Amino acid sequence: MGMTDPVADMLTRIRNANRMKFKSVDVLLSRINLSIAKALKQAGYIGGFEVKKGDKKPHHDVLRVHLRYTDSKERIIQNIQRVSKPGRRVYTKGRKIPKVLNGYGVAILSTSKGVVTDREARDLNVGGEILCSVW
Repeated sequence: MGMTDPVADMLTRIRNANRMKFKSVDVLLSRINLSIAKALKQAGYIGGFEVKKGDKKPHHDVLRVHLRYTDSKERIIQNIQRVSKPGRRVYTKGRKIPKVLNGYGVAILSTSKGVVTDREARDLNVGGEILCSVW
């Protein structure tokens, strides 16, 4: 049986690995997970990501996300939360995109222009589904 919410699974894996201060974490590869990783990289919350070929029996490709920490080993990602869920979708208009922690955090949105951060969505004046918040 398939996974109900692969985005929530990715965010939970990143949150758990970040709390244990792992260097990287593997998540299942999907287009939406890859787009979220690109947005997190652009916002500076992760060091990078790479696509790895699956070596186990089902041969699922994985997305390896490299986490970032400060020089004093403090976490860059303090928290990461799923906003829109399969049971309750959260949409917003371009002019009403909420600020995360008064602008210190980043919301990642799925828009008609692709998966973008809240700042890009405000610049493009497009709304969409709020996938997650990161600070």
